[in-house]
Amino acid sequence: MLERVRLKEVWEVAKNVRAFRFDKKLDFTPGQFIMTWLPGKGEKPFSLADRDLIVVKKVGKFTSELFNLKEGDYVWIRGPYGNGFFPVEGKVALIAGGIGIPPIYALAKYGNLEEKVLIYGARSKDELALLDIENYVDEVIITTDDGSQGIKGFPTDILEKRKGEFTQVYACGPEIMLKKVLEIMNYERVQISAERYMKCGIGVCGSCALGPYLVCRDGPVFRGEQLKNTEFGQYSRLPDGRKVKI
Repeated sequence: MLERVRLKEVWEVAKNVRAFRFDKKLDFTPGQFIMTWLPGKGEKPFSLADRDLIVVKKVGKFTSELFNLKEGDYVWIRGPYGNGFFPVEGKVALIAGGIGIPPIYALAKYGNLEEKVLIYGARSKDELALLDIENYVDEVIITTDDGSQGIKGFPTDILEKRKGEFTQVYACGPEIMLKKVLEIMNYERVQISAERYMKCGIGVCGSCALGPYLVCRDGPVFRGEQLKNTEFGQYSRLPDGRKVKI
């Protein structure tokens, strides 16, 4: 059921990335998402970064409309939906690539994990968001493609070297990065947050099909073993259902 919420705060967190804080706090599991609706503009899913917060990158018409909103304006939301991350004991890695940081931020803050190492990558320092996540983890490693901050390279470069340290790896980001994470971990001891085009968000329309799964209903968080022998990392789907190579 749609609920109207007021935007309590709106602010820039990185290049072409804004945070939107609502006047309502939601009960959720890190990794879950909400559907956000604007009258006459459509509806899109966004992972929750906090109980009252989504973080959005400007990439198309809908997100451009969101960026036109200011504090005091209203949006309509429903959810939270889907399956979130589940906690595992021991030392874990939290891996975020680009705009994949929101559910990882929520996991760091609320995930009830023992020892957390954040490995966070972006194209450049201007695209790093929610860096106050350092308050909720034990170690932070930043990578940038251009070397403008942290280590020049990719989060998967770090994981490749340190994978033996972790009882579990949690990851969200570009699918090509997530595929590499799965391969490094041999699809074991890993949970990833997947993304597919969504319409309904509740497992009815089938638009977010991923192999035998629906991302909105069976995900968006999947165990590595679930994604073996699926199209993940190879194909995604357009709004009309056609497969396109990643």
